[in-house]
Amino acid sequence: MESNFTLDQLCGLVDLSKRTVRYYMQLGLVDRPIGETRAAYYTEQHTRQLLKVKELANSGVSLERIREVLAGKEPPVAPRARQTGSIRVLSQVYIAPGIELQIDPDLAGLTPETLREFIQSTLQQWEKINGTV
Repeated sequence: MESNFTLDQLCGLVDLSKRTVRYYMQLGLVDRPIGETRAAYYTEQHTRQLLKVKELANSGVSLERIREVLAGKEPPVAPRARQTGSIRVLSQVYIAPGIELQIDPDLAGLTPETLREFIQSTLQQWEKINGTV
């Protein structure tokens, strides 16, 4: 038996905001809910669709390209192999002696805002583990 979810439950499962989920529906990347108004519900199919869109978006694929991929066109292009002499910018975060975090924001598909959130979260987790909180 397939589970049914409210919009709040669905958003919690896929870790996306209501606004984002509604936007993806508006773009046709995700099916509309079953039913209308407050009686509307979502299924595991909606969950799978949202997780796929989120995975592709987080890997740097544009929403337009995601639409093409979901329509059955060619899969997204994998990141190009590095060429000799190519340049890339990395973020290197000092956490503690012997611990540094190196991030390629472009390859990871991180915006400056999500990169900051990720770094802050990582530092908070280290403080918890290290007992400095």
